[in-house]
Amino acid sequence: MRRILVTGMSGAGKSSALAELAKRGFRVVETDETPWSEWSEAEGGYVWREDLVAELLSRDDGTTLFVAGTVSNQGRFYPRFDAIVLLSAPVDVLLRRLETRMTNDYGKAANERALIVDDVAAFEPLLRASCTHEIDTTQPIDDVVVRLVELATGGR
Repeated sequence: MRRILVTGMSGAGKSSALAELAKRGFRVVETDETPWSEWSEAEGGYVWREDLVAELLSRDDGTTLFVAGTVSNQGRFYPRFDAIVLLSAPVDVLLRRLETRMTNDYGKAANERALIVDDVAAFEPLLRASCTHEIDTTQPIDDVVVRLVELATGGR
């Protein structure tokens, strides 16, 4: 069983990619959803519930698992993933996507948009340095998903 982490900044396309992977029959977990993440005052943001994520990654039902999320404690789990995939796009593309998406209001307020710009500058380089693969999501979603499926099936 392969375990693949799909990470990236808000608006990079993590949720869209997971939705397409689920349609293709892959097992997916979006960690922005309850119960996978919780607010941490100590971390100043959302973190994975480590007990739940550890249990999820310990299962082996023989099917590929895609996990999506970007939280400060995800690095603790990197050794348990077969691939860590950074989805990336230029800041202007991220902001345009956030402005027009209908599934989540995050990134529509001016203060959130400013925070996103700051977060891209501060955190995307860290994600890039620790990922095993990077996919530019300015390409069509089908191309992004094909690349993720290649990683799931052992392609490079």
